Amino acid sequence: MRLKPREIALLAGKIAVEKKASDVKIMDVRELTGITDFFVLCSGNLDVHVKAISDAIQEGLEEKKIRVWHQEGYSALRWVLLDYVDVVVHVFQGEVREFYGLDRLWGDAALVDLQPAEA
Repeated sequence: MRLKPREIALLAGKIAVEKKASDVKIMDVRELTGITDFFVLCSGNLDVHVKAISDAIQEGLEEKKIRVWHQEGYSALRWVLLDYVDVVVHVFQGEVREFYGLDRLWGDAALVDLQPAEA
């Protein structure tokens, strides 16, 4: 059974949370652009953390027969983009995410915060 874009975004977000990504968010941008349906945004602490998150998302989605169409940023590991056509995953280092401000640029999008509840 093929996953719908929202399900792919939720799975990518869940995997990011499992890899201890911070500030994991899913943005529903269907009403704002024709580029894609969902953005998944998350942050890692260091380049190795960004790589671990990105690799885990790709592996987890591949297990569901969902292959990345295009990827960028693996050479520097400051901002890795994984393009699944209907879902685009952005894995940032914190300061890079703040600098580019995708959270603000797409601030009108419906947002789901996947962070676990604080104890």
